[in-house]
Amino acid sequence: MKYGEEIMVWVKLKPGSTVRSEELRGFCKGKIAHYKIPRYFKGVDEFPMTVTGKIQKYLMSEESIKELEIEKTAQIKTA
Repeated sequence: MKYGEEIMVWVKLKPGSTVRSEELRGFCKGKIAHYKIPRYFKGVDEFPMTVTGKIQKYLMSEESIKELEIEKTAQIKTA
């Protein structure tokens, strides 16, 4: 598996705005290495937060794994 192949980036959009994946990839091009540009983007209104205001990244990860249907890949343990 390549680095950015199974990565989903969550993007918080302003109310009423839309963006396409191609536009986000174009924005990333030239700013980061080509192999780090994510394949999947998800536009959301809000991130899952704790009561103290911290983003719950593990919930984002779990939901992304389900949406991309990569449960088997996600179970592989690395160093």
